[in-house]
Amino acid sequence: MKREADTHSLVDGERIQKVLARGGIGSRREIERWIEEGRLKINGKTVGLGDRLKDGDYLQVNDRVVHWEKFVEQPTRVLLYHKPVGEIVTRRDPEGRPVVFSRLPKLAVSRWISVGRLDINTSGLLLVTNNGELANRLMHPSTQVEREYAVRILGEVSEATLAKLKQGVELEDGKAKFDDIKFFGGEGANKWYNVIVAEGRNRLVRRLWESQEVIVSRLMRVRYGPVVLPERLKAQSFYELTDKELELLFEFAGMAAEKPALNAKPESKAYKPGKR
Repeated sequence: MKREADTHSLVDGERIQKVLARGGIGSRREIERWIEEGRLKINGKTVGLGDRLKDGDYLQVNDRVVHWEKFVEQPTRVLLYHKPVGEIVTRRDPEGRPVVFSRLPKLAVSRWISVGRLDINTSGLLLVTNNGELANRLMHPSTQVEREYAVRILGEVSEATLAKLKQGVELEDGKAKFDDIKFFGGEGANKWYNVIVAEGRNRLVRRLWESQEVIVSRLMRVRYGPVVLPERLKAQSFYELTDKELELLFEFAGMAAEKPALNAKPESKAYKPGKR
């Protein structure tokens, strides 16, 4: 049975960019640009910025049908997943390697959207949500959301090298730097550091260290913006944000919090591997 809020939105119609952003098709700004470029059609007619989607409308983006009904207003959910080394942040892998999304609970409508990625050799915090607009806000370069990593490196690192990494070094895709570096101990050959970056370029943390000929032997993301990986959360397990925690995340992303009635969802806090 549909919630009253859902039925109301279908009768009055919803702005196209809002619906598609929620479903993770693109950001509102991107979708508005597509509309201006004439790439969207409703019931065969090119749409304008003010047009709304109503129940029964046939939507096409670049002449491909979009089943937008599954993006109708629904409670936002955000999971903190502890990704282990060896898993890939994708829905399918042609090589048959384990994928993150197979570990997550099934959604009746919409789909899980990852907030950024972690490469196969990086473990730690991965945020996933069913709210595409929230995901876009948290990933957009303009927001400069801090990502914090625990890094185990091999050998000693000089103060001059650390200073250079904080000042910035040239990589193949432009200048980059650590916003902060803190030594976290270690004996013998292995040393631990916590580093912070404010952008999500591919393998950025590894590439920064490797630019100084420093070998990274382990890399784990421990924080994304205000969200910290819980110490008790084991690999391949996930935790679902509470309504209060969601409210704080919406505030951080510069979005209006959802009404409590809309955000009602089953109690689902911590899960063990494979649990649905």
